[in-house]
Amino acid sequence: MTADPITTNESGAANRPYREVTDAHGRVYRVGETDRDILGHSRKIMIYLPWIAMMAISVFEYAYGSAEDTLSSAHGWTQSNTFWILSIWVFFQAGIAFPAGWMREKGILTARRAMYIGSVLCVIGFLALSHLSNVWLAIIGFGVIGGVGAGLVYATCINMVGKWFPERRGARTGFVNGGFAYGSLPFIFIFNYAFDTGNYHRVLDLIGCYILIVVFGCAFFFKDPPQNWWPADIDPLTYGGNDKSATSLAKNPPAVKQFTPKEAIRTGMLPLMWLSIVLTAGVSIFGISFQVDFAKDVGFGPLVAASSMGIMAVINGIGRAVVGWLSDLWGRKLTLVFVILVLGLAQFGVIWAGHLRSEWLFLFFAFLSGFGGGAFYPMFAALTPDYFGENFNATNYGLVYSGKLVSGLFGGGLGSMVVAAWGYNGAYALAGGVSMVAAAIALLLRQPGRGDRELTQAPQPQPAA
Repeated sequence: MTADPITTNESGAANRPYREVTDAHGRVYRVGETDRDILGHSRKIMIYLPWIAMMAISVFEYAYGSAEDTLSSAHGWTQSNTFWILSIWVFFQAGIAFPAGWMREKGILTARRAMYIGSVLCVIGFLALSHLSNVWLAIIGFGVIGGVGAGLVYATCINMVGKWFPERRGARTGFVNGGFAYGSLPFIFIFNYAFDTGNYHRVLDLIGCYILIVVFGCAFFFKDPPQNWWPADIDPLTYGGNDKSATSLAKNPPAVKQFTPKEAIRTGMLPLMWLSIVLTAGVSIFGISFQVDFAKDVGFGPLVAASSMGIMAVINGIGRAVVGWLSDLWGRKLTLVFVILVLGLAQFGVIWAGHLRSEWLFLFFAFLSGFGGGAFYPMFAALTPDYFGENFNATNYGLVYSGKLVSGLFGGGLGSMVVAAWGYNGAYALAGGVSMVAAAIALLLRQPGRGDRELTQAPQPQPAA
């Protein structure tokens, strides 16, 4: 047992004595300190602040498609130009997750500093979209700089929740992740009804300032827990304590050890997760990029087009929270496979609705597409620490999430090429087929190390913080 005298940290909270216990697999848990001992207040704030920040940056991805027509008219861009700007944004938004996670775990970049830097880069991205008509400069400003900024915020928020809620991370991660979708809803309607070549400078500049203020304000309170920290009221060896937490832990037991990125890759599970997210995120990004255009191409009015995207964004976000809760009851893997199948079936449903020219059927399948197209993200975010532990989650999840950077290329830019060659029906049919392959890959996932003799050696306890 390790015991320290009670001291006070920089936030004014007491540093309580703690002890480190080891389970049958050799994993170490730091127990005894409550969230209030570390933070000075409830850890629930580490749900709400990341959620608010995620809502602020959601306008980048989920509202962009609604602004494309005005941006094309204002800057003289082609449809392909606007698609590639978003694709580059997705590439860098996802690509920064791993290097940012590595810097955080090496102590080079704190969570708070990552959020500060991200907020500044985000406003630069929107200023570039507003004032730069040269498509290459817009790609650098919005796609590269804005993408890195949004990626820093996104990865920091998701990792923060996973660290503070190791015993019931599904519902919490899903809730926070949901803000990244439905937070864009007001901007979807602004871009469809109150955004034109006469006011686009003012609107985009104000959005950039809004992101800066919200994210910067949330970042001030961000703080990571100590390594190996576990809630004081939950026994990590017996899962005793709160009934809901015990149920979740029984369905989603903690990782057998803290896997480094190299160890996680060698298990074979991390590469499978990466491939599955490449395929699933590609289908999701395709839907985000083309749903409004497909609705207009079929002949549905602007209200239906805007509403379909609004529904997609809202259900995308709510679905993330719902499946996070379900995964605590059903188990992460089963829930993930269910979500991917729903996403795939929705792509075929969109084709059917367009063929029938049925607006209500189209909105229903937009509902399903929105649900499936976002709900898989919190599943991967929760599965990663479930499989590989929390201590290296910033880098491990950064590796998994980096699959989205590949998805951004074929979901948006290459998706436009498929639409041009095969039409919307062919492109949506291909997207549905890709989802089915992703679901089959997800069926192969299993938690590494359970029953593996080589992983039962106890690691050295972490020193006191």
